[in-house]
Amino acid sequence: MELILKQDVENLGFKDDVVTVKNGYGRNFLIPTGKAILATVSAKKVLAENLKQRAFKEKKIVDDANAIAEALKALEVKIAAKVGAGDKLFGSVNNIDVAEALEKEGQNIEKKFITVTTVKRLGKYNASVRLHRDVIVDLPFEVIAQA
Repeated sequence: MELILKQDVENLGFKDDVVTVKNGYGRNFLIPTGKAILATVSAKKVLAENLKQRAFKEKKIVDDANAIAEALKALEVKIAAKVGAGDKLFGSVNNIDVAEALEKEGQNIEKKFITVTTVKRLGKYNASVRLHRDVIVDLPFEVIAQA
């Protein structure tokens, strides 16, 4: 079944992508929740026209995302966390903590666009920040002991 996505769907595609999925997934989930529509001939023509018009706007959005990416690369992010015996943390550091640390640095990025493996020890780690479908930044950060 060929569908046109109306919004980003995790592990499937981005908005306005034409994707092929199994019939049940399309009929029972994507279409009823409004995440996709059937990719008919007329819907594809409308999509092509919309993509052509959006190409100019898209360039500005990508340029803005690249500017934010350069600003993020210049940051040194340190996250303070409570530490138990050795270098083991009480709890963990995740994307919410990284988003809060970035907000303190003046970069307001939603937590859902930040991917971090759960951190349970002190040290240096990397987070992946998706600013745009074409702009993904590796953000190094360090977990330090809270004073």
